[in-house]
Amino acid sequence: MSVVQSISESSSYDSALATIHFDEDGFLLNTETWDDQVAETLAEMAGVAPLESAHWRVIHFVRDRFLRLGAIPPMRRICRSSELSKSEVKDLFGGCLQVWRIAGLPHPGEEAKAYMG
Repeated sequence: MSVVQSISESSSYDSALATIHFDEDGFLLNTETWDDQVAETLAEMAGVAPLESAHWRVIHFVRDRFLRLGAIPPMRRICRSSELSKSEVKDLFGGCLQVWRIAGLPHPGEEAKAYMG
């Protein structure tokens, strides 16, 4: 089952995600439809919830950096800005793709997706 199917088939998430559209890999199509409630819902669906302050530091940094510069920030910058180690970020989210999805960012491209895995 794809991420999109699980999103659309889960009735408990319908209200929070009713107007949100995802691509076939589960990435948000329109970053402007993202808000904290969407992030909370996506995190819950991914088994990452509840989001705590450490999560939010990472999410907001990644989101801000991408929206301002159009680039994926290197892990060392994420760690420096959030005051977390690489292993702590991984423990919080399980991987970079989860951070990207929860932050409501669009598909990063196949090459980037491969190394974000």
